[in-house]
Amino acid sequence: MSTSSIEKTGTAERVIDADTFREWLADGAELAVIDIRPGEEVGYASPLFATNLPADRIEVEIDRYVPRAAVRTVLVDGGDGVAQSVATRLAAAGRTDVHVLAGGIPEWTRNGTDDLPTFDVPGKDFSLGIRDERGTPVVTAAELKSLKDQSADVVVIDTRTVPEFTAGHVPGAVSVPGAELLLRFADVVPSPDTHVVVSCAGLPRAIIGAQTLIDSGVPNKVSYLHDGTRAWKEENLELETGATAVYGPVGDAALEVAAQRVEAIAADDEFPRIDVETAQAWAADPDRTTYLLDVRTPEEFEQAHLPGSITSEGGQLLGVSYRTIAVRGARVVLIDDLTGARAAVVAHWLQRRGFDIAVLLHDFDAAA
Repeated sequence: MSTSSIEKTGTAERVIDADTFREWLADGAELAVIDIRPGEEVGYASPLFATNLPADRIEVEIDRYVPRAAVRTVLVDGGDGVAQSVATRLAAAGRTDVHVLAGGIPEWTRNGTDDLPTFDVPGKDFSLGIRDERGTPVVTAAELKSLKDQSADVVVIDTRTVPEFTAGHVPGAVSVPGAELLLRFADVVPSPDTHVVVSCAGLPRAIIGAQTLIDSGVPNKVSYLHDGTRAWKEENLELETGATAVYGPVGDAALEVAAQRVEAIAADDEFPRIDVETAQAWAADPDRTTYLLDVRTPEEFEQAHLPGSITSEGGQLLGVSYRTIAVRGARVVLIDDLTGARAAVVAHWLQRRGFDIAVLLHDFDAAA
């Protein structure tokens, strides 16, 4: 393993080359990778699909993303040497295993990105794999427009976050973020004869949302909108803006249907069910990283949540898990209410990406 050290202010800053980094990405041990470039430079995702935590925020926020100070951590910068000074500061703060990727992103991508390993599986690649494996039905923007013009019994469900939906969506769509689909479906789509078209901004969340409904056994015809709102605009069709139709409180009948859907989608899934005491013991384990992720809505989290947990809206966790889970090889505890509908959806897909998943269902109403 080719690792060099630079002595600076009494702290050993370990600089690793690309070959060592490749080995670490493949060795299966716990590993955190942090892209410390400014967010506007990184954009949607870095070539590594690693957590973006800019250098000017990392000391304040790193405990949220890398809960254990002893985790092997690699900092990646823009080739400007910033990572070395950040590593020094983190070491002084008690982070004992911080490394710097030599040359940063420019050196890592010097020969292109086609054959480069990534920290996390890109959401688009994963969703396309699911589509190809399951044959997820699809409609184009032009076909959807034709259905709407014919007043067909069709509803568009937008699985992005509510703020994304508000910024622009297919006219008439209903906002139901991805992890909320099973819980809210019977309220949003009361008729089994309605054709359900699942949309997002592009492909990943639409494909996963559509296949979630299919896997849960809904009786409706279900498709995803190819390329989502992007394709709608490319057809020179206007998007609707504002929170025009957003899911509401769950009705009693919808809860009963959701329980059936959860049972169906989880039929072949096996996840440990743990209690609060176990979760807290895992989180305090000095030898293993554990994330306590509350996959309910942010509003529900604000009303009541378990100590030590963090809000991680389930639909976003499915699409861009690297923005929350910065430690590969960590345990991931998904926290939900007693219906378990959100946790079931998130677990159903995350475990296929190699995450070590456990589920904690909690009676937040009783606790309150």
